[in-house]
Amino acid sequence: MGNAQDKPPGSGGGGGRSQQAAAGNGTRSRVGTAAEKPQRAPGKGVANGSPRENSPAGGRGERSSPADDTSYLDAPAGALPPHLARLKNAGNHLFKHGQFGDALEKYTQAIDGCAEAGIESPEDLCILYSNRAACLLKNGNSSECIQDCNKALELQPYSLKPLLRRAMAHESLERYKKAYVDYKTVLQMDSSVQAAHDSVHRITKMLIEQEGPEWREKLPEIPVVPLAVQQQHRDKPVSAEVAEARAARVAHEEARRKDACFALLKREGNDLVKKGNFEEALQKYSECLALKPDECALYTNRAICLLRLNRFEEAKQDCDSALQMEPDNKKAFYRRALAYKGLQDYLSASSDLQEVLHLDPKVQEAEQELELVTSLLRQSLMDSTPRV
Repeated sequence: MGNAQDKPPGSGGGGGRSQQAAAGNGTRSRVGTAAEKPQRAPGKGVANGSPRENSPAGGRGERSSPADDTSYLDAPAGALPPHLARLKNAGNHLFKHGQFGDALEKYTQAIDGCAEAGIESPEDLCILYSNRAACLLKNGNSSECIQDCNKALELQPYSLKPLLRRAMAHESLERYKKAYVDYKTVLQMDSSVQAAHDSVHRITKMLIEQEGPEWREKLPEIPVVPLAVQQQHRDKPVSAEVAEARAARVAHEEARRKDACFALLKREGNDLVKKGNFEEALQKYSECLALKPDECALYTNRAICLLRLNRFEEAKQDCDSALQMEPDNKKAFYRRALAYKGLQDYLSASSDLQEVLHLDPKVQEAEQELELVTSLLRQSLMDSTPRV
């Protein structure tokens, strides 16, 4: 939580009991959360917010208990004095273990403690309100989550996490225009937040359906984030979790680009085969194999081209590769038989054709080829037999 968090929460999880939480200048009731209408989670796998909710050790619906080691409580927490830092650290630890109601109480105590001690540290208070907002969002209390995000943003304008959590809360309440504005503001500060990209895409479709083609004209004004603030966010050290998320996004985009390129090349290769342009088709399939060398069908497809170009040894090698991946591949056996025939190895061709018919007795082409190869084999044996 706090500076350590990099994934804003979605809805769900957390305790259902009533909470008493202070707003800094006075205590306000958290009772009545159940009165809000059921809310939809804005999305899963969100970046820049809460820690992972579930422990790998528990079964479904279980949460792991906080560890007995309490040394985490004494970790520095900004400019907060030790007793308030302990409350914040305790809240972070509880949140990490899915105990959102208990975490909310700790953050509330820390906020109250700051008011009582006369502490006016905008950065620390912003984090506390933002962390409490994360708990509220987890507990499904989106309205009060928005209130805490507003307080955090009053203290630290253009703070990314409160903006992102407020956007998610608006979206869960189906306030799509306000959510859209907040997500777009987040992306001005950090274009790598995949959750914001996904949500903008999702909300855009909803707004087009609801408002029609003029939907943009009905949006509230999107704030222009000052260049200095954008630069400040770009210069901020990246946590290991954020770096991992960004690397995953780059890998995902690269995989998607590779898949699109692969599909295009394969389709072009197939079209060229239909047109009888085997030389160019061969090149397309070879480019496909450079992208996905474990795609069995590409070897059998390329073997067709090589057979038509009378490159029988290469066709046989491609069929060998296919059979290493799929030992019962009928096409690979059949096309290798044709390659053996081209190489005048009629015995091996006969063996492969019999294998095809063993796998599928209804392959008429294999029956016809087997008759032909058998005849060629007899002829070759007769030709090689010395005359007395």
